[in-house]
Amino acid sequence: MDPRSLISHTQTLLRTEPFSDHYRLGVKELGRGKFAVVRRCVELITGKEYAAKFLRKRRKGEDCRTDIVNEIAILEMAHFSPYVVDLHEVYETSSEMVLVMEYAAGGEIFNQCVADQDEAFTEKDVIRLIDQILQGILYLHRNNVVHLDLKPQNILLTSCNPLGDIRIVDFGLSRQVDRIKEVREILGTPEYVGAWKHKLKAGVSCDRRRKHCVQSGSKNRQGRGKSPEVLNYEPISTATDMWSVGVLTYVMLTGESPFLGDTKQETFLNISQVNVDYSQEVFAGISEQAVDFIKSLLLKNPRERARAEQCLKHPWLSSLTEPEPLKDDKALKKNEGDLKASDNTEEIVLLASYTVCCPCRDTMDTELKVLRKPFTGSLAEIQPELVC
Repeated sequence: MDPRSLISHTQTLLRTEPFSDHYRLGVKELGRGKFAVVRRCVELITGKEYAAKFLRKRRKGEDCRTDIVNEIAILEMAHFSPYVVDLHEVYETSSEMVLVMEYAAGGEIFNQCVADQDEAFTEKDVIRLIDQILQGILYLHRNNVVHLDLKPQNILLTSCNPLGDIRIVDFGLSRQVDRIKEVREILGTPEYVGAWKHKLKAGVSCDRRRKHCVQSGSKNRQGRGKSPEVLNYEPISTATDMWSVGVLTYVMLTGESPFLGDTKQETFLNISQVNVDYSQEVFAGISEQAVDFIKSLLLKNPRERARAEQCLKHPWLSSLTEPEPLKDDKALKKNEGDLKASDNTEEIVLLASYTVCCPCRDTMDTELKVLRKPFTGSLAEIQPELVC
């Protein structure tokens, strides 16, 4: 890992007293990975709920404390964005660090993407949520930070019913980019949407809107792919995240991944040639403006992809006429935070979005075994093996 792309200084006090002196942990886990677990907790003095992310500092024999500090620093920087999860405080022991963060009660948008027809996103829902995701990404990009792991599992909702606002989470792979240095540390791992579509297609079939899902006996498919830029090992920048927005929009509207093929080779070919199905069958009942929005992002040449500020002015997002839900107190900080953001974002050549790996993550072989498993259970049974 190139330490130049990591932020090494934080302002948050690293508390060393026992975590249990200040919080009561809930029984149920919110998520689990190879080296991290997220659990709901309650602050004893206030009774307020938070999400506590326990991160092991040493992973597979390697010290990864620097990566955790980088994640903390990015969360600090994004404090004034209403659409990035809020960091409350941090605890450190000899073996782990605990990030106490805002609790998003609505869970992952992934769950809504695979919900039954009556509970799935409407196009108006997607317009509002994508607008919020873009505002969060724009804040990051103006501060020269790329997320690099934007996927349905890393976009949370403040509530489900009524549908709340989004919170962008998991900055474990995020990096700082600037005009001087290029970041080329990204390696090939299973493309996140490929794994996502694996869960739908390996044992699940959907109707013409890909919303109402029923069990079927379809053949298990493996999903592993790289972006066109990754295949050429080119550097990353903000356009990496913009590809992700295009994929997220496609998934949220249709319930399908745009690239996964029946074989690894077919998936590679689909990505390298940007073979995307924009047929009326896939986009039945979805506006032409939505398709145009996706097309502005799923472009092979990163330089041609729309930037976050351009996307926010797209006619599709402008078609939202319903008022935004009331925000919490954090949203009131947005204007103040915007004044602190840099107005210039350096555009360099980038990769497309997928689940990238860091040296602390598992090997590609192990991840491929995960994707070859038939999807016969819940998301919780497969997701933890794909996250750091």
